[in-house]
Amino acid sequence: MAMVTVSQSFNFHGFFVRKASLLPSSASRVRYSINDRRWLNLDSASSSCRFRNLNSRCSITNTDLHLSNVLTEDEAPQDLSAAECDCSTPIVHLKTDILESESLSLLAETTYVDSVLTALPVLSEEEQNALAATPAHPVALYALYASSLAGNLVEQLWNFAWPSAIALLHPSLLPVAVMCFFSKLAIIVGGPLVGKLMDYSPRVPAYMGLNVVQAAAQLLSATMIIHAHTVSPTSVSSVLLRPWFIVLVLAGAIERLCGVATGVAVERDWVILLAGMNRPIALAQANAVLNRIDLLCEIAGASVFGILLSKYEPVTCLKFAAASMIWSLPVMIGLTWLTNKLATGVLDRPRSCQTCCGESPEEAAVVAGSIVDRGLETIKLGWKEYMQQPVLPASLAYVLLFFNVVLAPSSLMTAFLTQRGVNPSVIGGFSGLCACMGVAATFLSATLVKQLGILKAGAAGLVFQASLLSLAVAVYWSGSLSQQSPVLFFLGLIVLSRLGHMSYDVVGAQILQTGIPSSKANLIGTTEVSVASLAESVMLGVAIIANDASHFGFLAMLSLLSVVGAAWMFCQLLLNPTDEQRSLFAVESNT
Repeated sequence: MAMVTVSQSFNFHGFFVRKASLLPSSASRVRYSINDRRWLNLDSASSSCRFRNLNSRCSITNTDLHLSNVLTEDEAPQDLSAAECDCSTPIVHLKTDILESESLSLLAETTYVDSVLTALPVLSEEEQNALAATPAHPVALYALYASSLAGNLVEQLWNFAWPSAIALLHPSLLPVAVMCFFSKLAIIVGGPLVGKLMDYSPRVPAYMGLNVVQAAAQLLSATMIIHAHTVSPTSVSSVLLRPWFIVLVLAGAIERLCGVATGVAVERDWVILLAGMNRPIALAQANAVLNRIDLLCEIAGASVFGILLSKYEPVTCLKFAAASMIWSLPVMIGLTWLTNKLATGVLDRPRSCQTCCGESPEEAAVVAGSIVDRGLETIKLGWKEYMQQPVLPASLAYVLLFFNVVLAPSSLMTAFLTQRGVNPSVIGGFSGLCACMGVAATFLSATLVKQLGILKAGAAGLVFQASLLSLAVAVYWSGSLSQQSPVLFFLGLIVLSRLGHMSYDVVGAQILQTGIPSSKANLIGTTEVSVASLAESVMLGVAIIANDASHFGFLAMLSLLSVVGAAWMFCQLLLNPTDEQRSLFAVESNT
């Protein structure tokens, strides 16, 4: 008999047949393992699906066919030419008398598949734990650690170098406070914009580009400070209006914005891909290693520059810092490229279907309009996504800690101690010991989470910090800081308080990291940093107004109140969680 091709596309799962005419001469044989002869009159309304890779052997299961007429062989039309002229829908005659051997073969294949499925191994609990502790790309993670080490070492060295060098120019906190204020302002405004750009840009080129811009801004800042030390000193008001200081403020703002963006990219995106989202133990270990690298670099950077500053002139120390920036940049770029290569290009993959194939209405509004409109829409989108996260109270408690701008190893504390005449090596040791507490917190936080649960561990860290800072403020207001021993005791209390601060920092990162999708990791992460920078900039604005060193006690009291407020807010989350938060921490609520 004459065989026909199908003139419509059928709704068979996984196959596609092109439209053709019903010509007896152009026969195309479609073979299925159906045991009865049937004439199938397929209604055109059901003709919309695909046959992919059709071959002579196939077995159709889970077919979703809407058959308007099923005719037996006795009811089959006798005149195909009439059907060709009168019918707009195709008629397919399936014969199985030539396919009996095919059915037997397919039956054997089905039996084989069933045997394979029943023979799949099931991992034991120990094997599952071992798999969860094994990173998806272990060698690439080591390359990422090396890249972070090279970048963080120079960044932490510069974070200690520039406030120390500026504090030696004039006995006032105002220049340092202005620098910090505009850096935070740049993060507030530009954070969501850069985060959005990172979410929609290839990971590796964007990361390398930000590293280049950051290094260039650091070199420009070092050049301006060196120039300032070579000219005659002037009053603080004239310093703020000098061209070199304006350039220094702009370069410092760009440097901090790039540093925040690269840090968020590594901590909220890259490490998840390399360690594996579904491997929680490996991810926790990778987070701990990155935190230790950052803190060890803070120890080394502060200690090295403090020792150099106690032995050499500030200009010589700044030249050393500039040289370290130059050699570290190609090392970071090479290690970043090596990381992606060892990860078999996993960093080149798109983040999600949302960033590749579709956009939400809010994101579509960002694309349309002028540059200014897009920037404003991006900022609003970032704040909206940030405020809608289910663990917002924990994030806000983290933000409140950024109001503490003086009772910490900050630029203002460095400037205050320098103007007090404290030895630079002591100041460097103070910063280094604070970082050591952070390293210890990476180990302590894991124990606290295991013993108390993640929420109680965070609350314990905040309460511990608030208690020790209360003692430190009491020591300051006792008026005995004119002697060396009370100063060391005051600094020692701040050092110990960093143990609680960094414990909460690790716990908070673990909460936020797994609760934010990869497609929005940079946007929400940089927005959170923007909110934290807003809090810090408010305190820096207060420091600009009260720029005399005699007002340090007032700033210390405000910093203490912010830490106490953070502890209170997190304890409220612990005592009165919402239903969604109860579902996130169901294990803890039952204990």
